[in-house]
Amino acid sequence: QAPLVESGGGPVQEGGSLRLSCRASQYMGSRRCLAWFRHVLGKAREGVAFLTGGGEILYADSVKGRFTISQDNATNTVYLQMNRLKPEDTAMYYCAAAVTWDTCHSSKMTDYNYWGKGTQVTVAS
Repeated sequence: QAPLVESGGGPVQEGGSLRLSCRASQYMGSRRCLAWFRHVLGKAREGVAFLTGGGEILYADSVKGRFTISQDNATNTVYLQMNRLKPEDTAMYYCAAAVTWDTCHSSKMTDYNYWGKGTQVTVAS
């Protein structure tokens, strides 16, 4: 069973909303870090939102005020609610998890123990 499975991507009009889900196959621990990244071919992977097991949240400046990360501990699911979407939000979105929050907010792929396969978000103008 894949450790992380994303869903909820798809096409949307500019100004619209989408909610991405990432279901973890196991509990990541109380010191976990859950994160959403996005990637556009030819550009560096960008950390979009981060959430620790302690409840600390951080957003990239590019999405602050529009995106919200949350978690459902009962189902080991992390969500990314995306509102007021812009064409520049078009990307493949990945969920990532680390069993320690020591390196949470890091953009290094190796600082995360698990990655999902991604879900595509396409925002049309």
